[in-house]
Amino acid sequence: MALISSKRLGARLKGLLGIRGRLVLMALILVAPMMVDRVRVLEQTRNQQIQNASEELRAIARNSAAAEREVISSIEALLKSSAYIYAIASQQGRGCAILRASLQVDLPWIKSMSVADLNGTIKCSTMSSVVGIDVSDRPFFKNVLDTHEFVLSNYFVGRGSKTPSIAAAYSTLAFDERDPVIIISSVNLDWLTKIIALPENRPGLQAFLVDGNGTIVAERSERTDRIGKPMDDLPMLDVIGKRDTGSLSMISEDGATKMLAYHRVPGTSLLTIVRIDESVMLAGINNDIRHAYIQLAIVVLIALGGAWLASEHLIIRPIRSMTAMARRFGMGDWNVRATRTGLPSEFVPLARAFNIMAVQLAGRERELVANNDRLTVMASNDLISGLANRRGFQSRLDFEWLKAEQTGAAVALLMIDVDHFKPFNDTYGHPEGDVCLGRIGEALAAVASETMGFAARYGGEEFCLLLPGADTATAMAVGQTVRTRIEALAIQHTGSEFGHVTVSAGVAHAQPSGIQQPVDLIEAADAALYQAKSGGRNLVIEHGLICRVDRAMALAS
Repeated sequence: MALISSKRLGARLKGLLGIRGRLVLMALILVAPMMVDRVRVLEQTRNQQIQNASEELRAIARNSAAAEREVISSIEALLKSSAYIYAIASQQGRGCAILRASLQVDLPWIKSMSVADLNGTIKCSTMSSVVGIDVSDRPFFKNVLDTHEFVLSNYFVGRGSKTPSIAAAYSTLAFDERDPVIIISSVNLDWLTKIIALPENRPGLQAFLVDGNGTIVAERSERTDRIGKPMDDLPMLDVIGKRDTGSLSMISEDGATKMLAYHRVPGTSLLTIVRIDESVMLAGINNDIRHAYIQLAIVVLIALGGAWLASEHLIIRPIRSMTAMARRFGMGDWNVRATRTGLPSEFVPLARAFNIMAVQLAGRERELVANNDRLTVMASNDLISGLANRRGFQSRLDFEWLKAEQTGAAVALLMIDVDHFKPFNDTYGHPEGDVCLGRIGEALAAVASETMGFAARYGGEEFCLLLPGADTATAMAVGQTVRTRIEALAIQHTGSEFGHVTVSAGVAHAQPSGIQQPVDLIEAADAALYQAKSGGRNLVIEHGLICRVDRAMALAS
């Protein structure tokens, strides 16, 4: 009793310590100390850095937008006060002269100030080169005339100064319509660039001020040659749309992943955009993660090497033995069997299954041979008509042709086509069409049996009847028999001039020789069939000789 219990315990331990158990245990011993936890911590650190960077970019964009707004607010206040000064001076008849004397601008973010009439002509300015210039076509000028509000333009190049700029404008129409003018201020883009505050020692960090058209008007980055050019990530602007603030990550045109934040300058179409290349920002942590993965790969390779060496004896050798037996079985040695002696316990069920499979496959092999023979026959038959299909016909024609060449006999062929079969299908439906083809197939099979011929469905509504050893007269007589047999079926067909289903037949006769080929016989019969169809249908015509059937006799029959 104790011996039996000991054997059962040994069998259970052997099962637990089989190949799978031993490999799992080995993997746990070798792989558990790997750098999994370190990689996890590094990935968490990386995600935290991305989150911190996103918040920092938002703060930079928000603060820069606030600074830009302060500048624009001061410009708006200056324009409105200048507009009032001009309006008062105009009442005294000295408007432009007095205003010119008062337009001494010392604000660093304003390059010049000008006064334009409602026609868009600069009347006076702190920059003499722009006096007389017409700005009526500028969008900001049209906008201020329409709204009578403070307007900030998009990027443009000044006609007098020939320098990049944006303009702010305010109309005295907002409070005085007696002598209305437009006060225009040219904004210093260099100053707008300077007030964009970026932290020091942050490689790859860029900041842009973009107008409503997507044009860069101020930039803080390693490059300064993009002012006046479209933002290189124009799809990004489509994503932002009319939103005022937010952040996103996207792939730029150079394939690099960019993290960016944006904040719209309140009350304007200007957008402050701050972005950084993720690869630059995360270079340090990515390098640490890369090293951790390399270390992990090294440990895995060591583990795999140990598992390979350990499994060579436990797995590979039994598999090779089973493979050799399977190869012998595949070469037709049905008597080969797998031995279970010396196999690990996990391979014993496989050996048993292999032996069962060998017995079953040997029986199925014999069944497959028989089934293949039956399938070969089925592949040559047409299911609808019950006759041979085109493939079966071609095989029989090649056989009879070769036989006739050897014996000097003749071969005749009838190509038969159902008249007006498409209208029949359209009228009665395809199921009735299949029934019609089946009945015609039965009639042709009967004629073939009576004449020692071979009937087949050539395709669609076209049939053929091969008559080995028949001469032309015999073939024509058989053709008439076929035609009358089909008429005798009396299958109703309202779409035919005969009122019932009829067939047309083309007859060809050949004496096989080395010059002619079976395809020549088919083409000749097909040409005769074409003549029968063209001649009025319900006809039997021999190739080269038109034999018309009396239409009255055909109708009477």
